[in-house]
Amino acid sequence: MARTGVFGRRALDERLEQYRGLAARPSRGWIRAIRDALGMTGAELADRMGIGQPAVAEMERSEAGYGIRLDTLRRAADALECELVYAFVPRGSLDESVRRQARAKAARHLTGVAHHSRLEDQSVNEKQSDYQLDELTEALIDRPGLWSDSD
Repeated sequence: MARTGVFGRRALDERLEQYRGLAARPSRGWIRAIRDALGMTGAELADRMGIGQPAVAEMERSEAGYGIRLDTLRRAADALECELVYAFVPRGSLDESVRRQARAKAARHLTGVAHHSRLEDQSVNEKQSDYQLDELTEALIDRPGLWSDSD
């Protein structure tokens, strides 16, 4: 599996930044919103797509319910003289997501280590604990298995 690392992740974050905060999909879906804005009837869209009008109604219901296929969206977009843009837009920074995951995984690991250390009367102070957490967090970033449940 290819890994992008911090530089690829940051470059992707920069590319996606312009899409954060865009309005959500209209409740009735993009097909219906664009069709209505163009003043196009369901029958007219059906004709442009080479399908029956009931199929357009079903397609719009399917999109509104998140059950539409991408190839169907592409065909509808073409008929509506639109480009289909398909993307995942992270809710926040990809880099911060990776750091948060690495820190959580490091904390879970160190919790187990701290428990054993206390049993052996070798516990560390808070400053040492924070240092260990920071060091392990950095070591886990971009390592295989970061997103697995096992520590």
